Amino acid sequence: MKVAFSCLLVAFLWLLHWLPLPVLRALGRGLGRLLFVLARARREITLTNLRLCFPELPQAEREKLARAHFVAFSRAVLDRTLGWWASKERLEHIIRVTGVERLNDPGGRPVIMLCPHFVGLDAGATRLSMFVTACSVYSKQKNPVFDKLLYDGRKRFSDTILLSRHEGMRRILKALKDGYQFYYLPDMDFGRKESIFVPFFGVQAATIPALSRLVRLTGARVVPCITRQVPDGYEVEVMPPWENYPGESVEADTAFVNRFIEGQVLRMPEQYFWLHKRFKTRPPGEQRFYK
Repeated sequence: MKVAFSCLLVAFLWLLHWLPLPVLRALGRGLGRLLFVLARARREITLTNLRLCFPELPQAEREKLARAHFVAFSRAVLDRTLGWWASKERLEHIIRVTGVERLNDPGGRPVIMLCPHFVGLDAGATRLSMFVTACSVYSKQKNPVFDKLLYDGRKRFSDTILLSRHEGMRRILKALKDGYQFYYLPDMDFGRKESIFVPFFGVQAATIPALSRLVRLTGARVVPCITRQVPDGYEVEVMPPWENYPGESVEADTAFVNRFIEGQVLRMPEQYFWLHKRFKTRPPGEQRFYK
């Protein structure tokens, strides 16, 4: 029964990809407004994150920002239908890239694409896969229909290697050595075991220090890739490689990553992934923020 329903839902999503982008965006706006009312738990997570990161903002401003985030997130969800089924030519028109030449290091060093969790993350990944063959971490879905949809969608335009987070750093190191670029998502809370605590908007956040360790082991260049949702699609900015990274310690490097992400969040605060429990894991003795 669940599989049949999932197949029907996928068929409905397939129909959506034929719609003009303005129509799809209008549907996303309506869906976002509806979810803000109905998805109480996620609304509270979002408001908690915004309160922690922007305590100086009045409550009304934080609620306005939260509403805008739900709309941006919902639009991105519906836009994923384009990444799964729209033609390459249409995607090239809707998702525009600048600085793509920076994805190839002149010295032949491995490249790690640093991609924080903005709502356009998947659109950017789809577009960049047209230029490079990369590896990334993939979380297997419980629903087999949606697992296949997401898995196939990420491999649509290149032979992307999708690794389980539990496979460890060894597989990533091998992929980098074999010439694959690593599409790295740095800003999720995966618990105390693999993390260290560094500030994010002044709040201690459990952060995976893998980027610093990977660069120290491989000599890879870190190239930030930031995807912005705009009215007529998405803009992917491939930034210049970081200089003087890694620095004096893994802890300092990880704090630097969080400061960089903070700067990008301030450019488009409604598009950061506030629905995630970024501060779920607390240092010993600190109270929890989420219910």
